[in-house]
Amino acid sequence: MNRVCWGRPARDPDAGWAVIDVETSGFRPGQARVISLAVLGLDADGRVEQSVVSLLNPGVDPGPTHVHGLTTAMLEDQPQFGDVVGDVVEVLRGRTLVAHNVAFDYAFLAAEAELADAALPVDSVMCTVELARRLDLGIDNLRLETLAAHWGVTQQRPHDAFDDALVLTGVLASALERAREHDIWLPVRPVTRRRWPNGRVTHDELRPLKALASRMPCPYLNPGPYVRGRPLVQGMRVALAAEVRRTHEELVERILHAGLAYTDAVDRETSLVVCNEAAPEQGKGYQARQLGVPVVSDAQFMDSVGGVVGGTGMEEFIAAAPVDQQLALF
Repeated sequence: MNRVCWGRPARDPDAGWAVIDVETSGFRPGQARVISLAVLGLDADGRVEQSVVSLLNPGVDPGPTHVHGLTTAMLEDQPQFGDVVGDVVEVLRGRTLVAHNVAFDYAFLAAEAELADAALPVDSVMCTVELARRLDLGIDNLRLETLAAHWGVTQQRPHDAFDDALVLTGVLASALERAREHDIWLPVRPVTRRRWPNGRVTHDELRPLKALASRMPCPYLNPGPYVRGRPLVQGMRVALAAEVRRTHEELVERILHAGLAYTDAVDRETSLVVCNEAAPEQGKGYQARQLGVPVVSDAQFMDSVGGVVGGTGMEEFIAAAPVDQQLALF
């Protein structure tokens, strides 16, 4: 596993973003189709360098016209996705794909590419819903129109792919600026597959990070429980209680990046539990208290995770063990 792929500091340089929005005939990729598409290629400073904006003839009923305003008559003379996919590929190349609920937009984009027998050059994606969730904006919800109003971005035609992509570009610029100011990590996710098998949303890389992290083997031995006042050590097993202020996604990113192990269970092998409740009466914080597992707040954890010291690598441990013990490990 390449740990640096899971999130990164907002202050790190980037190679640019590809902001996308799609309007669709339904909700299931591969069966429902994209009927309107906007892909805006931004440079590292947020300026639009390339773009693809088009209505598309899906070859099927356009679905909820009352939402997107597009009718069969309006779409029948428009290009199909296969006619524009080459231009889309050029805009995506080398950029991180960004959308507001990126799993939805990427699913449809990848499904259309598969139907057109094309592969998308997408190595990483970022969801602006998750990014906004980390910024502590004090707003009622994280809908695009709410974020646009918060940052004074003009929205003229909701559910129009081009206008929504332009609005998201403005929202992204303000969100990135705030993230840099407050040293917030960006929820950038790696994409290892570029096809969408049979239109089913089955990509592991777009599932919640916690579900993946709990199955990821840690490359370091567990050094035991955390000791207050001492640094964290690579290989320590960290569990997250519900009672935290930061999102679990952000905390898991930092756990993985530091070489710690995320665990979804609390037992005597757990090194520490992140919990903001002083005396929890249920959940992982309560289990930690009962088992004597150290508990720290998310603020304390974030202060410590940047100073994690090196642990004993599994390969190093196996190499140092006698031959009969090495064989017993397999």
